[in-house]
Amino acid sequence: MTKTDPSPRAVDATSGPASREQVLDAARRSKVASTAVGLLSAPVKDAALLSMAEALRVRASEVLAANDRDVELAVLAGTPESLVDRLRLTGGRIESMAAGLEALVGLPDPIGTVVRGSVLANGVQLSQVRVPLGVVAIIYEARPNVTVDAAGIALKSGNAALLRGSASAHFSNTVLAEILSEAAAAQGVPRDAIQLVPGTDRASVRHLMTARGLVDVIIPRGGAGLIKAVVESSTVPVIETGVGNCHVYVDAGADLQMAIDILINSKVRRPSVCNAAENLLVHADIATVFVPLALRALADHGVTVHADSHIYEIAGGASHVVPAVPEDFDTEYLTLDIAAAVVDDLDAAIDHINIHGTGHTEAIVTSNIAHAGLFSARVDAAAVMVNASTAFTDGGEFGFGAEIGISTQKLHARGPMGLAELTSTKYILVGTGQTRSAS
Repeated sequence: MTKTDPSPRAVDATSGPASREQVLDAARRSKVASTAVGLLSAPVKDAALLSMAEALRVRASEVLAANDRDVELAVLAGTPESLVDRLRLTGGRIESMAAGLEALVGLPDPIGTVVRGSVLANGVQLSQVRVPLGVVAIIYEARPNVTVDAAGIALKSGNAALLRGSASAHFSNTVLAEILSEAAAAQGVPRDAIQLVPGTDRASVRHLMTARGLVDVIIPRGGAGLIKAVVESSTVPVIETGVGNCHVYVDAGADLQMAIDILINSKVRRPSVCNAAENLLVHADIATVFVPLALRALADHGVTVHADSHIYEIAGGASHVVPAVPEDFDTEYLTLDIAAAVVDDLDAAIDHINIHGTGHTEAIVTSNIAHAGLFSARVDAAAVMVNASTAFTDGGEFGFGAEIGISTQKLHARGPMGLAELTSTKYILVGTGQTRSAS
């Protein structure tokens, strides 16, 4: 295959306002590129992914220098540490990003996969096959690793990626997109298959959300405000990702040490991510035994507990325990904070979760198989963990390679979105001259 001419722009690093025409021009170029990307063979796409991974490693110093600028500006602006952590890149995180691209190479190409098929009574052969979505726009906050994950998954699934990161990560995203598009182009991928949306102002987001006919789907990744704004304002179809108000419920008869280990890993491993636990629920029958153990373990890791009256009484004035207010149980903290409550039984735990949860990830620690089954069946969430940490809700952990986001909706995609979730399907019918009767 003839290598794509690297001269066209693949990255528009416009900082500040961008006109509607600038945004639509980028979308048009993505649309043209998406047609070519959808026809690329699996070996070409895999070669491009390997080239992108290697380029990240070779040019890591450029990425880190750009990221240092973003982090410095964020700190000067008084950005909360939890958000700075999402923004910050390290050598290890760059290596993880590169490894995520390489993991995609080892996964089957979804394009052309037959979902189902049959031979109709008239002899026509019917097949439903996977096809690309086309132009996938991702609007995301802070995390520059999304630039890499989204570009890689979009390419492997035959789509063009139109990326709109936050202004806080502008320098990081600009360098990353340049590196990725150049490396992919060297293997025959259109340069415009990986683009940044021009502009860092809110108007550019509005222009993108109304580019219906040029953009096939938008995926928002970020806080509740961003997701709500995109879902309510976009004229382009949206795959809704959600915030993670995740719970760990400790059932009566649970292995207490297992429960402590799962609680701490769910809350502390990386509190700024959406699969971190934000709520602890404890069965009343074990509260007097388990709660002191949990409070001690949470204190050891610097976690502030927003406690209901039962847990606050058990805490006996511990300095890291504060009285909860109603909104605490609906809060995605993304910090070393957790809301905690005692519930009467399994039914009460499930009811609490279905009222306050966000449909992301819910965990039960139990030795009762029947309770595990009831919890799994009745809790309304994209992922349910039985005797395991909420931290496992992750595309990489699920074997999907990198992920484009975690969907909490119920249409098309739910949970970590990998390659299959970035495809649609097409029916192909092959006959031997059959015609349909007039009746």
